[in-house]
Amino acid sequence: MKLTAEQSAFGRRLGHDFSRPELLLRALTHGSIASTTRPDNQRLEFLGDRVLGLVMAEALLRADPDAAEGQLAPRFNALVRKETCAEVARDIGLGDVLRLGRSEMMSGGRRKEALLGDAMEAVIAAVYRDGGFEAARDCILRLWGSRIARVEADARDPKTALQEWAQARGLAPPDYVELARRGPDHAPEFTIEARLSSGRTATARATSKREAQQGAARALLESLGGDEDP
Repeated sequence: MKLTAEQSAFGRRLGHDFSRPELLLRALTHGSIASTTRPDNQRLEFLGDRVLGLVMAEALLRADPDAAEGQLAPRFNALVRKETCAEVARDIGLGDVLRLGRSEMMSGGRRKEALLGDAMEAVIAAVYRDGGFEAARDCILRLWGSRIARVEADARDPKTALQEWAQARGLAPPDYVELARRGPDHAPEFTIEARLSSGRTATARATSKREAQQGAARALLESLGGDEDP
């Protein structure tokens, strides 16, 4: 089975030369275009999630031999959560090579957080099945890169971190306001604004309210930076 030029280029961005290209093709195949002769990536996603978890657990133990389980757990969750997988997927242009049905393409499937995160896990499994654990570990560590080193700062839930920032400065808890909802019922996109009582705001878009709220909180935290004043 032969890869297209775009798919081959994507494989090079992964840093893995597939001896069984059909594994990569399956990892890139969404359920919206699957058939009896073209299986989707869900089984690979299931496996990739476990491979990613093992690699990250190992990396965290190696990076901080003295850390307690209570310190490691939030760092681990920050590295393997769907949002992080989707972020990595965007970095390597995974959305551009996904094989989607027409309706999914029309509804912006190549940009959807959950879809990208699932596909990233499936790609990890494809590398694992093609080249073994060492190949998968090398690929994951290279793609996640500096995220592992800075994970302690990223480990807290953005909404929780923003609420703590506000409370420490005597402000009311942030509000989250839905500004817009677009798209069909089966594939909505929400625009959410995070608001502090001081007047500071930030917005984010995502395919679920929760993801949009988290994105807005993260954006507002980034805009606040090291500000001591509200």
